[in-house]
Amino acid sequence: MVEQQSDADIDRVFHALADATRRDIVRRTLVSEQSVTQLAAAYAMSFAAVSKHIAVLAEARLITKRPEGRVRLVRADPAELARAQHLLRSYEDLWRGRVDRLDALLAEPEAAASIPPTEPTHP
Repeated sequence: MVEQQSDADIDRVFHALADATRRDIVRRTLVSEQSVTQLAAAYAMSFAAVSKHIAVLAEARLITKRPEGRVRLVRADPAELARAQHLLRSYEDLWRGRVDRLDALLAEPEAAASIPPTEPTHP
């Protein structure tokens, strides 16, 4: 069962994923755990800027950081990504249902128009 998330939690997740650099950090850390230094080296921005991106992702619980000696290792949290995907899927299901109902309503006049008119009967 998927845990219910508050609106604030949902906002944090989608705010974090709204940035291309943060999405790339998530992608990289899904593949393998990486140090903050390794991640910073992958981008044309300062170490501090990458650290801020990591902080936004950590606040949204999309990644976890753990110390190993003097290094901070970063890893994506697939469970949190699954919760975001579940939420998006529920919206998709809602809208697909609405579109299907609209299609059915729009098809009704076509079905009525395709029935040949009956000839009037004369006594």
